Amino acid sequence: MNDVLAPEPGTDEVDILFFLIGDALYGTDASQVLRIDRSLPEDITLPDLGLPHRGLRALVFDTPEGEGHLKVDAVNGVRSIPVAALRRMPAAVAAAPYAVGVCLDEQAPRPVLLIDLVETAKTQGRH
Repeated sequence: MNDVLAPEPGTDEVDILFFLIGDALYGTDASQVLRIDRSLPEDITLPDLGLPHRGLRALVFDTPEGEGHLKVDAVNGVRSIPVAALRRMPAAVAAAPYAVGVCLDEQAPRPVLLIDLVETAKTQGRH
């Protein structure tokens, strides 16, 4: 697995891409995203993350088996977030494998769950 949430060498920030699935706001390490594309019927959704209202867009990312696509409702942008505002998911928490941490960014209305896109594809059983 990639070391998601790792800052670029020489910086103390990570670029986080924020996106919506249904009414829920999520984030991911922007370096995992190859592009944002129109969604296709076979693109993955994860009921645990919520179902998209329309799901017209997809985050495209690389997996060992090829490209993965996660349906999303909207992309809210990419922001550089200080590493101090990120928290890894504690080992004691029984979270899904794709849940890697939380962003405590002051611009977000509440803590934002950070997910590993490659793990979402594994959880879905499709790559």
